[in-house]
Amino acid sequence: MTKIFNDPADFADEALAGFCDAHSDLVRQVEGGAVRRNRPAMPKVAVITGGGSGHYPAFAGIIGPGFADGAVVGNIFTSPSTQQAYSVAKAANSGAGVVFTYGNYAGDVMNFGMASERLNAEGIRAENVLVTDDIASAPLSEIGKRRGIAGDFVVFKVMGAAAEAGLDMDSVVRLGRKANELTRTIGTAFGGCTFPGADAPLFRLPEGQMGLGLGIHGEPGLFDTELPTAVELGRELVRRVVEEAPSAASGRVAVILNGLGSTKHEELFVLWRTVAPLLREAGYTLVMPEVGELVTSLDMAGASLTLTWLDDELEQYWTAPALTPAYRRGSVGFDVAFTEDAAEASVAEATHYSSTEASRAYAGQCLSALETTAALMRSSEAMLGDMDAIAGDGDHGRGMVRGSAASLEAAAAAVSSGAGAGSVLMVAGDAWADKAGGTSGVLWGAGLRAFGERLGDTEIPTPEVLAQSVRAFADRIAGLGKAEIGDKTMMDALLPFASSLEEHVAGGSSLEQAWADAAAEATTAAASTADLRPLKGRARPLAEKSIGTPDPGATSLAMVFAAVGPHFTAVPVAAAIN
Repeated sequence: MTKIFNDPADFADEALAGFCDAHSDLVRQVEGGAVRRNRPAMPKVAVITGGGSGHYPAFAGIIGPGFADGAVVGNIFTSPSTQQAYSVAKAANSGAGVVFTYGNYAGDVMNFGMASERLNAEGIRAENVLVTDDIASAPLSEIGKRRGIAGDFVVFKVMGAAAEAGLDMDSVVRLGRKANELTRTIGTAFGGCTFPGADAPLFRLPEGQMGLGLGIHGEPGLFDTELPTAVELGRELVRRVVEEAPSAASGRVAVILNGLGSTKHEELFVLWRTVAPLLREAGYTLVMPEVGELVTSLDMAGASLTLTWLDDELEQYWTAPALTPAYRRGSVGFDVAFTEDAAEASVAEATHYSSTEASRAYAGQCLSALETTAALMRSSEAMLGDMDAIAGDGDHGRGMVRGSAASLEAAAAAVSSGAGAGSVLMVAGDAWADKAGGTSGVLWGAGLRAFGERLGDTEIPTPEVLAQSVRAFADRIAGLGKAEIGDKTMMDALLPFASSLEEHVAGGSSLEQAWADAAAEATTAAASTADLRPLKGRARPLAEKSIGTPDPGATSLAMVFAAVGPHFTAVPVAAAIN
């Protein structure tokens, strides 16, 4: 259990700050994460890793010559935001472009992809390399749906070394994708991890059982089985990985036996005593194997086995020198140019808003709606987290708290500066996406921005305009997330709400009643997701375990829309007087 913390909500930020201070000879903290202390003397491709916190040494621990140029660091088990990825990339770029590399999770794909679009639009070439090594999360025929777990480390190392050697962007990307295609991982869990401040782990295993096929975000294994001896476990892990050997694979392999957080090195060495001979008996030469904690999951008890089938090219970069806070290999002697501790100071310009008195009055109600949302999410954090932990990583409640709190703070500042209703919701959405992270963070943020764009800053919305604003919210989220009704996502509650509101408004119902009826339909639809199997997101690999539990994203959305109705549908006092 995680015992050293202050405010649990600040754990990830404080851990990053402490890390950067402890390793200030190698890294420096920037907005959104960390980058190398020293810049390269000549332009080189910047390899940027990233994801949620809780996986140390991944991701910040591998910043340094021969490895990563920077790491984007989100909240615990939560994708970093688009703004975080963009900021780290800008700080790490030395003139030859950036390549983001990360595990295949919906929030990461979405946020790093959007950051890449923004960088490319500014003339900074940005590419993405996804890691899909987890053989338990999807069949080989659907390898593109697999998660990225400890195989991240090999892919990141190959790319970092290739970039350090001066290869161009196309070559670094090609090598990263080749390494990923030749990497396979299987893991097992002996016990769940515990978030800072939580009084129980995300999952528990029956006595004498282990979960085979675990993820690295606190998810349980795909199925539970009897806890074997070390010899039996070694045979099972080797068998499952070797069975997936790529066609025409070489006989030389990079091997990682990885601890998940609380499995001792001594235990891993006992397991290695079985794993290594079995691999050699299978005809493999083990090239610079690693046994230890490289990609963890807070304090989870468990282990994973990773194999990457090497060719001459991959072996060259797998064995190349590296110097990072958590990983050192060989003798590093790279040319660098000194970088000052702090980035150049910049003065933020004040934002000036153009809005009508009527819209400013309605902006106050939008602010009240956000206040209600933030309070509701604080009181519901544990419940939503518990729901999410059934088949996910348990971070949904915390993400909603962070997002709603950030949106409220930004909205309050906008109201104080004279913003109209539309601008208030737009800045609230941007803040939500930046601070919440994860898939739900970027979706809620984008949705609020679309809501505000349609609302505008000139009038108090008519029932028709409010319904159109909700539809804009839904359309923006649908376009980004690509989910449909029946996929067991927030869309299962959102689309019924939007359609119901439009129908009741068109039918002549009062706005208050139309919203209340739509909220009731959304609540019913959210509860009905308990019968569905998830087809999107992190819960998909654990679909069977999800049956019987409503989707947390649909649940939180229905809760929020039911609670904010009185604020969005009432006529502002100032307008009523006028």
